[in-house]
Amino acid sequence: MFATYDPTMETLLDLLESSAQRFAAKPALGLRRDDGTTFHWSYRELERRSRLAAFRLRALGLRPGDRVLTWSPSTPALPAAYFGAMYARLIYVPLDSRMSADAIANIVDASGATRLLLGTGRDAPDPREVGLERFPTTEIESLSADPGDDLPADWEAQVQAWERPKPDEIYQLVFTSGTTGNPKGVMLAHDNSLAGVLSFHGIIEPMEHRLVSLLPLSHSLEQAVSLFYAMDVGASVLYVRSRNPRVIFDSLREHRVTTMLLVPQVLDLFWNAIEREVERQGKTSQFEQLRRVARRLPYWARRILFRSVHAQLGGGLRLFAIAGAFLPPALQRAWEDMGVIVIQGYGATETAAGSATTMHDHPLGCVGWPPNPVEMRIAADGEIQFRGPTLFKGYWDNPAATADAFTDDGWYRSGDLGQLDGKGRLHLHGRKKDIIVLPNGFNVYPEDIENALRVAGIRDSVAVETRPGRIEVVVLAPGTHAAPGDQRATAGVDGAMPEDIRSEIDAAVRAANGALGPNQRIMGWRLWPDADFPRTHTFKVRRDRVRAWATVDSPLPVSEAAAG
Repeated sequence: MFATYDPTMETLLDLLESSAQRFAAKPALGLRRDDGTTFHWSYRELERRSRLAAFRLRALGLRPGDRVLTWSPSTPALPAAYFGAMYARLIYVPLDSRMSADAIANIVDASGATRLLLGTGRDAPDPREVGLERFPTTEIESLSADPGDDLPADWEAQVQAWERPKPDEIYQLVFTSGTTGNPKGVMLAHDNSLAGVLSFHGIIEPMEHRLVSLLPLSHSLEQAVSLFYAMDVGASVLYVRSRNPRVIFDSLREHRVTTMLLVPQVLDLFWNAIEREVERQGKTSQFEQLRRVARRLPYWARRILFRSVHAQLGGGLRLFAIAGAFLPPALQRAWEDMGVIVIQGYGATETAAGSATTMHDHPLGCVGWPPNPVEMRIAADGEIQFRGPTLFKGYWDNPAATADAFTDDGWYRSGDLGQLDGKGRLHLHGRKKDIIVLPNGFNVYPEDIENALRVAGIRDSVAVETRPGRIEVVVLAPGTHAAPGDQRATAGVDGAMPEDIRSEIDAAVRAANGALGPNQRIMGWRLWPDADFPRTHTFKVRRDRVRAWATVDSPLPVSEAAAG
């Protein structure tokens, strides 16, 4: 018997308490330690630890409406701190490990936060590196620790007697940009996130979920899917903080993972690991032949056909949920050949899931349809717009930005461009602000070019207009994306580019141009000098920096065949 969404829930605390009652002793959240051992909290234990965190937060002198920063690697104590803040009616402000010191300083100033809740462990952030060494700080692990002399005997009764948050009360501020002097804090309320949980029920079919979590809990998507939705369906979640591939694959196997939320780059790295092992065993030809056979079989039969690979993944993998970037159709097909459904979603912190494919219907090359209760429309200029209860409550202390984010009739302006195909499925073209308008008036969407290159084998690129009407791409040298700072692939011993690298990029440009229209053709390419592009803390490329670099650097020539 699988859980179904309870429409009587009004806040995320109702979700926590309902889950604790329904799933009780079932493992909820776990952590794989550095020594390979794991520990788990049950659903009932998570509820108790959250109340402990709540009492200790109030004991610090914090009061309803106060903002607290949370900065920690993923661990069960972090969700306990989140729920504890909700009981205490505080507003938590997640920080990410990739944020710069300037970004964090801007967020601290904009949010008016008065305390930092800090994670522990060898991979924990260091406040001294961002100028927060004197900021009032409490270790997150201590908030939910077993009660001792620091708590009165009636601590739990006191928490129980506190006034509960209202459905429209803000519980979290997510700053989507902290690199300018005026970062925008997305205000999320309980009713927004519960509506998001409801929408996920229309995307993912009832099943037993065992998740291995690799994305940071500071990201709203990870919270929405791998915490709030996961709790509503009684999933068991294991946090893995190591980025060592061996540790990750051991965790998948030991947890007998069924479900994962990933970005496409990580899914690609998983697939590359499988292909390397197949190649090492000299079985590439047989593997490709099995894929062609499997494509005609039901999913359960595909998993039997590839049972040796699935055994290395724990034997239970059924579903990948992908978001955050373009998913190459070939990558989705590869995993689905092995019997793993790949669904793709699109949205923003302001919207939750705006559109998504589903476990029942997951075609290649699109991001599906808006799930209930989300409404979506395409404006006359191609902008994707949303309406519904999942939408945020506005930007913190910024009424002008809030007003600008909505149309006169109440639809949220995503800033993204897209179109619907004949079946009503959404296809993305990129950001409005990145669109290239050629001298002939033709609109070129950079992501269309970058996606064509990705299909052709260039994982990371940025399309730019270097002078009116001339489109070029800045690319990463193949093989360097996974090792920041490694320049081995960009130059030979004499400083010249290895011929195989040049040939590989030329071939990809030629293939991409064959799939693009005349006005989209790539006329030149440039090699980015580092192993990765500059990125935001949410892994998005800082296009402005790449564009600025491309306007002063000389392009590498593209052969006539590639450009034509």
